[in-house]
Amino acid sequence: MEWTGARYADKPTVEVRTWIDAPPERVWNLVSDITLMPAMSEELQSVHWLDGAGGPAVGARFVGHSKHEALGEWSTTSHVIEWEPERVLAWAVQDPADPAAVWRFRLRPENGGTELSEWMQLGPGRSGLSLAIDRMPDKEEKIVFVRLREFERNIASTLEHIKQRAEA
Repeated sequence: MEWTGARYADKPTVEVRTWIDAPPERVWNLVSDITLMPAMSEELQSVHWLDGAGGPAVGARFVGHSKHEALGEWSTTSHVIEWEPERVLAWAVQDPADPAAVWRFRLRPENGGTELSEWMQLGPGRSGLSLAIDRMPDKEEKIVFVRLREFERNIASTLEHIKQRAEA
């Protein structure tokens, strides 16, 4: 990732793509099972559906519990905002109208397999990162850049785990 100088209010994004030698339905089964994600993430510790939901659907909610060396431990409630089986799964963190972040998986059949991308956007709603920025406003661009680089590495790792499982 190259330096962008982005500020939190810019709603900066990061996206990573990979090609998987497996059909979209197999990849979708992994992507749409959010309970598998903690095993693929250093930061996400656990996740569970709320309100009796057993899987994704627009409006379904889930809680994720996360841990980061510099940011501590926290929990967030996410709301599924897009859900098209074997195509897209997206969720807004905290308030869907003013999310702390938005995350999206996209699947596309390609060359007998699946192109899988994971994308995320910071903000515009407040998050734990906002607290760090409040304490050091003169370092906002660096704080945002460092966090986006962390997300890029974590996303690449998650996609590699999904690829390995789907191709097994």
